[in-house]
Amino acid sequence: MMKKTLLSFVVLLAAMAVQAQTVMKVSVSNPLSVSRNAVPVTIQLDTPVRSALVVDSKGVELPCQLDDIDSDGRNDCLSFIVPEIGGKKSLSYSVTLIESGQPRSYQPQVYAEMLLTNKKIKSTNKQDLYISSLTVDNGTNPYWMLHHHGPAFENDMVAYRIYFDERQTVDIYGKYKRGLELRDTQFYPDSDQKAAGYGDDVLWVGKTFGVGAIRGWNKGSMQMLQDVESRTLAVVARGPLRTIVKVVDKGWNPRYPDTCTPEERIDMTTYYTLYAGRRDCQVDVDFSRDAAGLQLSTGLVNVKESSEYSDGKGLRGCWGTDWPVSAKDSVGHKRETVGLGICLPSANVISELPADKSNYPFVVGNISTSMRYYITFASDNETFPEGIHSAKTFFDYLAEWKRDVEHPCVISCSRR
Repeated sequence: MMKKTLLSFVVLLAAMAVQAQTVMKVSVSNPLSVSRNAVPVTIQLDTPVRSALVVDSKGVELPCQLDDIDSDGRNDCLSFIVPEIGGKKSLSYSVTLIESGQPRSYQPQVYAEMLLTNKKIKSTNKQDLYISSLTVDNGTNPYWMLHHHGPAFENDMVAYRIYFDERQTVDIYGKYKRGLELRDTQFYPDSDQKAAGYGDDVLWVGKTFGVGAIRGWNKGSMQMLQDVESRTLAVVARGPLRTIVKVVDKGWNPRYPDTCTPEERIDMTTYYTLYAGRRDCQVDVDFSRDAAGLQLSTGLVNVKESSEYSDGKGLRGCWGTDWPVSAKDSVGHKRETVGLGICLPSANVISELPADKSNYPFVVGNISTSMRYYITFASDNETFPEGIHSAKTFFDYLAEWKRDVEHPCVISCSRR
């Protein structure tokens, strides 16, 4: 069996040798003294790449993913995930970039979907009108036209969805066991699926921030993203290792509810990136012009009876219990206990406002043309070993999470 495997690998290398390719050495270094798991590595590409091979120092192949984020027909970046790296350790990988062929096939570790509602199908988990993107003009609200109201995406630990309306709320789906479920449940498990241990919607969000939705801020209050020339939601990456959902608010009026001139309008594009093996979701907000003078708002829904955690420097969380749906829809549901978290760059925090009945809010700014922050959550339903079941455990996790966010692994690349 060993000889057969070795022969197959030699044949693969021989086949690749006749194709135009670039071989790189990629080094991943952990600056922290503690080990880390599921570390994403992303490499920006400056040459045409159609396929890639990632091999570690022991000759073991790692799954990888090529993405065309800007949809120009060329892959923008390569990503792979380091399963584990020890404290103060460095690991090296050989990455072969190939200009022709097809991407190598790997077992999906993530999933994303976006669907139009098919009114001919009554079942909420058998919808079939799959789409990748939808753009609507100002004044058009497709919230009820889309199944689960917008794109949904998951790895085997957590799932999120984004509402396609002026709220653009981030909602969550908690799991009992690890696995990909959304293809089966479409965010709405039936009674048989619930009995079999599938997860479900675990949070009521209403008009709140949910988990870290980005919105406007004007005259001392949060503003929905209502006045736009057009709005687009799209699934731009579907795996096998990460999903990316894009939200474009084109020609947004940041002075809403006041009017603005055409020159004051701005395009805001938000990317939500979820990697395999991680609870947290990376949020990147990009602007079409300098936004240094613009203030925005974000935060967390104030879950009923929740306890709060904050370090006063951009990290905030809560742990509480509430119904995950409105009172009129509560039949078939139970009260859910969740932990929610957000980690903002301290330089972008204008103020951390006191909790009100709806939210734990922030005012953010000093953004220039982009800002990156992170959101995360845990459900008390989790039965897998990494499950979190108390406020203390969740808040300890938040502190460790911020430490990792602020001290990312160092990635260096060199061509051989």
